[in-house]
Amino acid sequence: MPDNILVMQSITKLYPGVKALDNVNLEVQRGEIHALVGENGAGKSTLMNVLSGTIPFGEYEGKILFNGSECQFKRIHDSEKLGIVIIHQELALIPELSIGENMFLGNERNGKLGIDWNETYSQATKHLEEVGLKDKATTLIKDIGTGKQQLVEIAKALSKNVKLLILDEPTSSLNEEDSKMLLDMLLQFKKQGMTSIIISHKLSEVAYVADRITVLRDGATIETIDNEDRTIDEDRIIKGMVGRELTNRFPAREHKVSEEIGLEVKNWVVHHPIYTEKQVVNGVSFHVHKGEIVGFSGLQGAGRTELAMSLFGKSYGSGISGREYLNGKEVHLKTEEDAIEHGLAYVTEDRKTNGLVLIDTIAKNTTMARLKKVCDKHGVIDVGMENHVAEKYVKVMNIKTPTVQQLVGNLSGGNQQKVLLSKWMFADPDVLILDEPTRGIDVGAKYEIYCIMNDMVAQGKSVVMISSELPELLGMCDRIYVMNEGSLVAEMSRDEATQEKIMGAILHSDKKGISEEQKEA
Repeated sequence: MPDNILVMQSITKLYPGVKALDNVNLEVQRGEIHALVGENGAGKSTLMNVLSGTIPFGEYEGKILFNGSECQFKRIHDSEKLGIVIIHQELALIPELSIGENMFLGNERNGKLGIDWNETYSQATKHLEEVGLKDKATTLIKDIGTGKQQLVEIAKALSKNVKLLILDEPTSSLNEEDSKMLLDMLLQFKKQGMTSIIISHKLSEVAYVADRITVLRDGATIETIDNEDRTIDEDRIIKGMVGRELTNRFPAREHKVSEEIGLEVKNWVVHHPIYTEKQVVNGVSFHVHKGEIVGFSGLQGAGRTELAMSLFGKSYGSGISGREYLNGKEVHLKTEEDAIEHGLAYVTEDRKTNGLVLIDTIAKNTTMARLKKVCDKHGVIDVGMENHVAEKYVKVMNIKTPTVQQLVGNLSGGNQQKVLLSKWMFADPDVLILDEPTRGIDVGAKYEIYCIMNDMVAQGKSVVMISSELPELLGMCDRIYVMNEGSLVAEMSRDEATQEKIMGAILHSDKKGISEEQKEA
């Protein structure tokens, strides 16, 4: 008889026009790491929101048993009192507050005269040591990287005497080194008796840490797979997730690269927008042919996003210098609007903050980059045309929604990403820069995005792909540039590039990088 710490029985959740959860059952054994996998929109996050009380009792059907007792959580505080703590994909930290202040926000250490700051910071330091974070508890969140912020969230969970830790895509914004460290920490917590649920699209990570894996599809439980011997069958899981065989993770493409250059950059320099003496991009030169997908690899902080945003109408940085060419002509793009008008688009890595308006509809988000295309001669938006455009992209991009009037904030992460891509596809760019385009989305949605990239280059357009997933770069790109500390340190063709060579170039590079002149020499 299994010792279950959690049993969720016949959980059903309805939204207008959508059955998000359809009679879902989940059993989690005490002391195990249990993985929850499925396509975007499969119901994983919704199920965890039911468990945590984010979706309160009364707004769903079914039963939750925790430690053998039925629970009816009406708010997240109710579940946390029992030791159920969820860490969402978007970290809930306030940048201007310290680590210690963030850890006990809403759970303050009170003394006779208000907050006991000595107790706050001593307790914070204790929990930071438990997660191996050496930064002082007084350090501001804005002054530490994403990997450390994830550790702060885990330390925050430990401060709540966690019994069941739920992590929703915990490594989606981390590099490989930080991801491995976090997963090893979960294994260490397991040895100490903690139970964890991890939601992840990275099947290699699931195989590494999970004892059992539950697959969801279209809001229903497909199966739970035992992984004690760590011989996970990825094909079986993918078939369960998408309902079909996915024999090739990357769609086939004829590599017809033109001699013509779509985007060229020479000696590009960017300084930090606040600390203006600091260079974040150091004399970078590169080019992308028409019909070519070029990848940019590098560790977190290498300068790839800073490079991309500064090229897109100087939307990041200060003291920007260098030369930028589109379709052979030098351009001076001073704003994002300039960039769009010249046929350059940038798909941000941060879709919720910089890419989409979550409180607006799919239709509005789809057309917002080129509103002129759905306006009449008087500059008034033709709502019928706007809806027609959005419906077209919902169909082409396979966006799961009952209507184009659905608020984007109500969509799953993968479907939000498809809306973001629709927005820039409608803008009809000649050069598309994609910054982590498949972060936090499932294998089926990834495949669809890869197909869109292939369609674009088949039309003679140029695509730049920034990604932290080396297999993705190797599977999709014609050439790969490697960045480190703001400089280009290597360039590799599709045939010569390997994960080992890319990592070797990063680890053995110096700050000088490579220039076009050096490559030609």
